[in-house]
Amino acid sequence: MNFPYQPVRRWSRKSIPEPAKNLDPSGLPPWLVSLMAQRGVSDRQTIDAFLSPRVEHLHRPTELEGISAAVQRVALAKQHGERIAIVGDYDVDGVTATALLAAVFRATGLEVEVILPNRLQEGYGFQLLHVERAAAAGCSLIVTADCGTTAVDAVRAAKGRNIDVVITDHHLAAEEPIPGAIEVNPKRQAGEHPFMDLAGAGVALNLAIAVAEHFERSVDVGTLLRVACLGTICDLVPLVGENRTIAAVGLQELAKTRSVGLRELMRSADVRSPVTSSDVGFRLGPRLNAAGRMSRPDEALELLMTRDRDRAVALAHQLDEWNRSRQAAETRVVEEAMEAIALRGSLAAILVAWSEAWHPGVVGIAAGRIARKANRPTVLFSVDGESATGSGRSIVDIHLHEFLSTWEERYERFGGHAQAIGIKVRAQDLESLRAAWEESADSLWDEESLTKTLSYELEIPVGEIDNEMVAQIRSLEPFGMGNPEPRIRVGPLRPRGRPRFFGKGHLALEAEGEDGSHLDLLGWGWEERARDLEGSFEVLGCLEIDRYTQKPVLRLVDARPWNLQRPSIEQEAAPARRMRDDG
Repeated sequence: MNFPYQPVRRWSRKSIPEPAKNLDPSGLPPWLVSLMAQRGVSDRQTIDAFLSPRVEHLHRPTELEGISAAVQRVALAKQHGERIAIVGDYDVDGVTATALLAAVFRATGLEVEVILPNRLQEGYGFQLLHVERAAAAGCSLIVTADCGTTAVDAVRAAKGRNIDVVITDHHLAAEEPIPGAIEVNPKRQAGEHPFMDLAGAGVALNLAIAVAEHFERSVDVGTLLRVACLGTICDLVPLVGENRTIAAVGLQELAKTRSVGLRELMRSADVRSPVTSSDVGFRLGPRLNAAGRMSRPDEALELLMTRDRDRAVALAHQLDEWNRSRQAAETRVVEEAMEAIALRGSLAAILVAWSEAWHPGVVGIAAGRIARKANRPTVLFSVDGESATGSGRSIVDIHLHEFLSTWEERYERFGGHAQAIGIKVRAQDLESLRAAWEESADSLWDEESLTKTLSYELEIPVGEIDNEMVAQIRSLEPFGMGNPEPRIRVGPLRPRGRPRFFGKGHLALEAEGEDGSHLDLLGWGWEERARDLEGSFEVLGCLEIDRYTQKPVLRLVDARPWNLQRPSIEQEAAPARRMRDDG
């Protein structure tokens, strides 16, 4: 359906940070240097590290607090022939973190039992029932992967059964560590660790490398990175610093992987070399996530670890089928939630909806789609009897976890971070909670904070866009949080002919600039906005090379009519170009 509410949008050019003025471009275009400065690059050394990430740029695992103690406890398990349970999570980050630990532990001769939660029956996190399963399997040590930071009851139960616990996690932690557990979580180090924003897979990677080194076991770090990059990219952590190294080197390793599971996953998702962060985020990740959303995550883990090609083919096919089911269920939730929100009249500052018909495995991604469309924090619930299991997504500059924590005593379960939360409440409390959230949000967030700001970094005349420029922009990959794909403002433009529509509401149009230069425009889901590309207009978008024509194409983000009072981009760019030429 067409959502009746469209957020107010404004365009804003990002300022060039002060450190950019001190950077030595050494042959690089000044605009490329300014893009890197906006991503935290401050000197020539970091320019090299940013443009050419290498394994050598990873920090030493022992810089993570708790790693040494964790390694010693794992070593003790090896010495005494103990069995270790790895308790992970059901999403890509949790599954890849589990795969890293399981693979390296087994390679060093440790006995491992893997326990992954069932999202639909158990929900998120390290729980009492996982302790019971570990005990039943004869384990005397539990190592968590991407969970456990707030699992006080589970740790206490484990200690009561003489089972030690090592927690590897990256989620927001309580003020005090859990008594009796060894914890490895960069969030605990309050700025002491060189990089605090590791994903769960990144934390597990560090422990895996440290364990291998302790046992003097040679491991191919590149092989580990091709798995760690999946969790790092899909968990939406900032792709700068250590995460950039994990993602960039991991993507290179993915392109040449010999893993039959990963090869079949890439084949079913039509991912080819070179592999990009978009391939992982929109093709590989959703398939791995679909297992946990629609069934159990065990098949995703098995795919990452199998050496049997026939089994890999079958698993990749199953994940593809689950992903199709996930897409259909997600579309239904989005459409029905938007209809329910629209029927309530005026748009609240926070959007909340629920239904007994919604699949609990997809309410989170559906909430994300609505939050982006309406530019409002959104929380959706799947109701099952007396309980309602929900997931929320936020927008830029609004800390959803902090906002909702005010009512935490009324929740059965609650966790997450600034941009995403998971929550479980009594179904009978939904109406009162929504009313309380809406009242508070309406008083806290004004129109300014709910206005959708579309920032861009470059203003480029059509005639200057060529393959070399696109290649230089793409040298900043992998893109993600902290390193967004650069947005370009181009205009004024006029259409050359009529738009071509294809697929499910997509649009392609050839446009012409003032100097007669041509530029291909591509709009995913832009059929409804075709009128925005009539007459004289300007656009925001991201540049890429078309796979088939090998020409630059601008992937549309937004468009608006050209204002004759506004100077053209050619005129605005002229002073900067003169400065560049003179310098």
